[in-house]
Order: sequence, then C-alpha cells, then structure tokens
Amino acid sequence: VLLVESGGGLVQAGGSLRLSCAASGRTFSSATMGWFRQAPGKEREFVAAITENGVWTFYGDSVKGRFTISRDNDKNSVYLQMNTLKSEDTAVYYCAEVESVDRRWYKVPGASWGQGTQVTVSS
Repeated sequence: VLLVESGGGLVQAGGSLRLSCAASGRTFSSATMGWFRQAPGKEREFVAAITENGVWTFYGDSVKGRFTISRDNDKNSVYLQMNTLKSEDTAVYYCAEVESVDRRWYKVPGASWGQGTQVTVSS
C-alpha cells in the first residue's frame, strides 16, 4: 500500500485541522490503519488507529478527546480530525498500516510510511 498524506499547515492554538491519507492498493480495506507523528528531536509517537471496518478506534493519551480518526474504504482513505490543537501537537504526521503488540501500536513490518504532512501550531 502506497500512502500520501495531506492537510497539514499552520494553525493557531485552539484551532482545528483535518489530515487525509490516500492509499493505493487492493489491501486497504483489510488493513488496520493509524497515524503517528514526529516532532523535531523526538521519537515517532503513536497518535491513533482504526480497525479495517472502522468499528474500533484507539488513541494516544496525549490526543484523547481532541482527535478523531475515521476512514472511508470506498475512497481508500483515512482521516485525522484534530481539534483544540496545542503547540505540542506540532510535528510531521504520518499514516501507516499498523498492528497492536502488547497493547502498543507499531507500523506493520515492511509496510510503507507516507511522506508525511507538517502540522505547526502557533501559541
């Protein structure tokens, strides 16, 4: 699955953004998908995941209650609605096929990262 993220930008604290991830490949509808982010000088951090049928969603502690992940399998796309943004949300955001291991989320080995989309929140 090849992935292309979009929707990032510069926003003031308290504002909202909606990220999109367009996927190519016939396996998208059977893949659990997720978002990660990486701020300068920090490790890549799990943000959210959604199961292949969209029934179950999971969130990192730092974004619970503010971010919402969704998907449209007809459009081979996954989305991240980000509300009440904070300066600490500033990062490059990536989508990927993900899996849960011991209650932690990881990119599926061998799966692709997209090129990422920059989100900058000004305080």
